Amino acid sequence: MPPLSDELRSRLPPIHAQEAEADPVVFARYSLAGTGLEWYVIEGEPDGDDFMFFGFVAGPDDFRYFRLSELETARSPLGQPVERDPAFIEGRLTDVVPAPDS
Repeated sequence: MPPLSDELRSRLPPIHAQEAEADPVVFARYSLAGTGLEWYVIEGEPDGDDFMFFGFVAGPDDFRYFRLSELETARSPLGQPVERDPAFIEGRLTDVVPAPDS
């Protein structure tokens, strides 16, 4: 599965579109094996030759911006790439992001 399919790209709301939402919709999840890092994509838009996402990053447990190019170049300690979860089902943030204690 490509990191950013045309289908996902066309469905993502632009950056700040869900800003007023207390419980925004999450459209995709990326993970890096062996690290505990997971990126939950809430919004995204083209940024020059790159693509900018906004979402929740589990690991540092923070909302932040991140680029497709960063996901494509990141590697685990064993050299594994970031992967998009093909089984992920979009839903509200509180429904799809595990609570910190779980």
